[in-house]
Amino acid sequence: MTTAVITGAASGIGLALAEALHAKGTRLVLADVDADGLTIATDRLRATGVVADVADPAAMTALADQAPQARLICLNAGIVGSAVGAPWEVPPEDWDRVFAVNVGGVVNGLRAFVPRLLAAGEPAHVLVTASLAGLTVFPVGGAYSPSKHAVVALVQHAALVLADTPVRISMICPALVETGMSPIGVPASSVATDALKAMDEGVFAVVPEEWHAAVVDRAQRVVAGLPPTMPGT
Repeated sequence: MTTAVITGAASGIGLALAEALHAKGTRLVLADVDADGLTIATDRLRATGVVADVADPAAMTALADQAPQARLICLNAGIVGSAVGAPWEVPPEDWDRVFAVNVGGVVNGLRAFVPRLLAAGEPAHVLVTASLAGLTVFPVGGAYSPSKHAVVALVQHAALVLADTPVRISMICPALVETGMSPIGVPASSVATDALKAMDEGVFAVVPEEWHAAVVDRAQRVVAGLPPTMPGT
């Protein structure tokens, strides 16, 4: 039986991934800072729960210690932050916490799990929850969008390093998802389904089809030396 670790698993995309993997018979180790939500999820899915802050390197190492057989690592935990205005309107503590969770959580997860996966020498996969906000630019979002741009770069960097190993890495870049972060959007269950399907098919990045043109346009404007425009305009 495959073992999977999922961070940010008490709600949203993380919980949806846990539910989808549970349906496939996967043994689950779920992590979250929300102890109450985590207990509800683990009881329902008969999973192991670990209360952990992904921003803490020691906590992620301890999580890896509790899942030595895991071969699927879903680095999903993320936050928006309290301020979503212009960069200069976001307080320092918000910048620090958003980057600590969104970027540091991925870095700490890679540091805790990838060396162990490489040492095992078996096929393994790291699935990272990035965001459309890491591929496009909007005039709102505070520290969230810059943090997700860093996540996208991290995953691409890691993919190059892991290219000739049995460990694969991929990312999902959803737009608005109906979670605790947003009252509107696509269901988290559909994001999870698409993510696992893409992982099985060897797809590196899952980007909503309706946003492909906007992502391409942003890159073209950068290389052409042009300023950004609102995506889709």
